[in-house]
Amino acid sequence: MSGPWNDFNSAQSNTNVIPKGTLAKVRLTLRPGGFDDASQGWTGGWARRATSGAVYLDAEYTVLEGPFARRKIWSLIGLYSPKGPDWGNMGRGMVRGILNSARGVSDKDGTAEAQLRRRINGLGDLDGMEFVARIDIGQDTNGEDKNEIRAAVTPDHREYAALMGKITPQVGAAPSHSYAPAQPVVAPQTNQPASAPGNAGRPSWAQ
Repeated sequence: MSGPWNDFNSAQSNTNVIPKGTLAKVRLTLRPGGFDDASQGWTGGWARRATSGAVYLDAEYTVLEGPFARRKIWSLIGLYSPKGPDWGNMGRGMVRGILNSARGVSDKDGTAEAQLRRRINGLGDLDGMEFVARIDIGQDTNGEDKNEIRAAVTPDHREYAALMGKITPQVGAAPSHSYAPAQPVVAPQTNQPASAPGNAGRPSWAQ
């Protein structure tokens, strides 16, 4: 006898991983790590320090809309590595992308207003921000697939407006009382995404 309830080779894989490249609107929640370094601007206890000396933000992303709504993704945003500047630079790029996406700023926009929108008062301003993310797939410490978020989607992407919807003031406005991100600053649309570089994955020395 052979049938769908006798032979399961044709059944779909029961994976819990969101497909690589999926675009989704997410909310960022920072899980406090209790590490501060005022000289670097890391205050408020948001940063976390690993035994290796690496410093990072422990980020939780909640998918807000679409077929994967309410799913959560956990990733790291690098702030510092004792091995060199690369991880911290990628983390800064990730935060730039988040701010561009959350505040409706084209990555190509170098105006004074755009520069203001890419500033924060502190790491806590990122907590609660909503933006459009490109979901990726990495591996956990056991070698199993897991979702990660390594890049944000900015207004330069043709799908941004439909996914993001109306831009509303985000938690933690830029350091100016005159900042009002009611209208996105949008460059002419192209067919290519312009996402900020970033690596929210955990490297081996940060475990």
